[in-house]
Amino acid sequence: MNARTDTTTLSPIDEILHARRSIRAFLPTPVEDDTVDAILAAAARAPSGTNMQPWRVHVLRGQTLERLKSAVCAAFDANDGSHRAEYDYYPPKFFEPYLSRRRAVGWQLYGRLGIEKGDTARMRAQHRKNFQFFGAPTGLMFTIDRGLSQGSWLDYGMFLQSVMLAAQARGLATCPQAAWVDYHRIITEVLQLPPDEQVVCGMALGHADPDAVENTLVSERAPLEDFVVRHG
Repeated sequence: MNARTDTTTLSPIDEILHARRSIRAFLPTPVEDDTVDAILAAAARAPSGTNMQPWRVHVLRGQTLERLKSAVCAAFDANDGSHRAEYDYYPPKFFEPYLSRRRAVGWQLYGRLGIEKGDTARMRAQHRKNFQFFGAPTGLMFTIDRGLSQGSWLDYGMFLQSVMLAAQARGLATCPQAAWVDYHRIITEVLQLPPDEQVVCGMALGHADPDAVENTLVSERAPLEDFVVRHG
């Protein structure tokens, strides 16, 4: 049985879960401050151990957004090897079944964009769009206190999912972006983060471009039997 459920049986929450996907092309249409605030206030109901609420969100607009995009894109273009993430989001070496899943979604995206295998220039140009928030008018940068432990990072994941679902419920689109963590030093400088604040990830927020072919990608999910173990 596929992990996707018959859509005729979906609850409203199920519908939002199934509709959410990573959008990689946005319209320039602004998102009102009140809407962003409502999304973040709803997401803040995410659970956390002993109600620690380990998240901190930087909402990026206007000149600050443009300054960050410009600085990181310049560093990306220089490609001098001086920028590295502070934590390992991915394993140092992929293995199955994760390697196949990673490759599949990558080639599904590239296929829609007409990027052929070996076309490293166009692959790199597509990756660069991360650092423009894929054209979204609002960028979110998420940080955490360095003194917190692994449990708080697990809590953070629930908060991030809640942000994306709250946005989806309001007709908005998102794309969570781990790519930003390579440029944490630039982010720290532009946003004037204190030393105890660590970058977790970025996220694009806005209205999806309905004409962008990359936005037609709906990634597959493994069937239940691949990840569910029943006991008793």
